[in-house]
Amino acid sequence: MARAGLTARTRRVLLVIVVAVLLGHVAVLQWAATLPSPRSILKTMAPPMYTRLITPAAPAPIAAPPAQVKKPRRKPRSEPLQAAAPEAVASAPQTVASAPEAVASAPEPAASETKVADQEQVAPPETAASAPTPAASAVATAASAPASAPVASSPADSWPPDTRLRYHLSGTYRGGPLYGSARVLWQRTGTDYQARVEVDVTPFAKFSMTSQGDIEEATLLPRAYEESTNGRLRTVRFGAREVMLADGRTFPRPPAVQDTASQFVELSHRFATGREPLEVGKPVVFWMARPGGVDEWTYDVIGRDTLRTALGPVDAFHLRPRMIASPRGNFLMDIWYAPSLQYLPVRILVRNGSDAEIDLLVEAVDQR
Repeated sequence: MARAGLTARTRRVLLVIVVAVLLGHVAVLQWAATLPSPRSILKTMAPPMYTRLITPAAPAPIAAPPAQVKKPRRKPRSEPLQAAAPEAVASAPQTVASAPEAVASAPEPAASETKVADQEQVAPPETAASAPTPAASAVATAASAPASAPVASSPADSWPPDTRLRYHLSGTYRGGPLYGSARVLWQRTGTDYQARVEVDVTPFAKFSMTSQGDIEEATLLPRAYEESTNGRLRTVRFGAREVMLADGRTFPRPPAVQDTASQFVELSHRFATGREPLEVGKPVVFWMARPGGVDEWTYDVIGRDTLRTALGPVDAFHLRPRMIASPRGNFLMDIWYAPSLQYLPVRILVRNGSDAEIDLLVEAVDQR
């Protein structure tokens, strides 16, 4: 009987402990709900609608900058011919309109002068006499033609349309396998852009990096960058002259500075437009701001690999970052850019020391 009573008493004690623990958890959750949650610094952008799948294709030729054509130097001529030169036509239409009368009233050259002109192989006089007629008709046509408004071009026209890259995720963490999925998303509205990287490591963690800012013809100008790891936010704010990190420190804003998310699209655009030649052995250098600091990064193009993807074999350039002076961790990221897929990043290998490695390999590319 005593033993049975002791067992019942023990059960009552355990029940009290369980209830107390549950009440404690409820109290902690209620207290946590009253704390201010971290506020995002990003502007909400509506998700785009994708209408087509992209497959590997021969890259479009990169347009070379227009070469400056040197005009041939012309031999000096007599005074009436100089008056009818194209420069005078462009700058003084009235002079061109009255040119026929001037030519008609001009005195005929002497026979000796004509003979010398023939020996020097100067254009025949009839050519000079008929030259003002096309010029005068061109001026008349331009005057009668309606003025057309210049076609306005947006700085965003050279950038890709809304794009989503979907990746298969594999890797290891302390010797164990990792699985999941990832996405790189790019969208623009007018001259506003958003570049976002989403990584879902099943079932351990969700990680995202988002960049927002302005589009210029040659570069992206980030305004805000945000990292989210299981709901924990870290931010970078970009002002006109300063960059503010997550801990409140400020640094002068370097020219053409990027962040961890915008770099994917920025480099892709540089390669696709030829502004940054993509060649094995050539380094790619630019400034990048992260929540921990602002540093100059260098990627070495170490090779050209054929990747076996769900889209088939894809030829891509392999970029590997150099270790920076103050790394603040062992986080490094190799990137492969594929000319046959609009120079988009088709593989991303993330390494965090020797503990973790996440390999993202493209599965599909969607565009608007």
